[in-house]
Amino acid sequence: MKKIILIAVGSLCLALGTVGVVLPILPTVPFYMAAAFCYAKSSRRLHSWFTGTGLYKKHLRSFVEHKGMLLKTKVSVILSVTLLMGFGFFMMWRKGIWVPCIILAVVWVCHIVYFVFGVKTIRK
Repeated sequence: MKKIILIAVGSLCLALGTVGVVLPILPTVPFYMAAAFCYAKSSRRLHSWFTGTGLYKKHLRSFVEHKGMLLKTKVSVILSVTLLMGFGFFMMWRKGIWVPCIILAVVWVCHIVYFVFGVKTIRK
């Protein structure tokens, strides 16, 4: 039963992460990390398949192997999140909704600080 639940959760995380590749609303890396974890705990075959996919290699391999990201990947993540949060901030600011604007600004600053200082930049 545990194995089936882990496969289902891993597949859901894989689907959400793949949607996150196209839509910057969903984060790709955390969902792919969860999928890799679930597949590793449930099925060696699924884990081997997942770590062999292009999506894994492009979005997660450097983070798993080197505990960091390529500069291009970091800039892409920061830019997409900044655009999305900026749009939300602007829409709330226009309506005079200040408290969520402040919360969103704090979350954005924490996101920038984490990616600039917390995630190692890997040189090719």
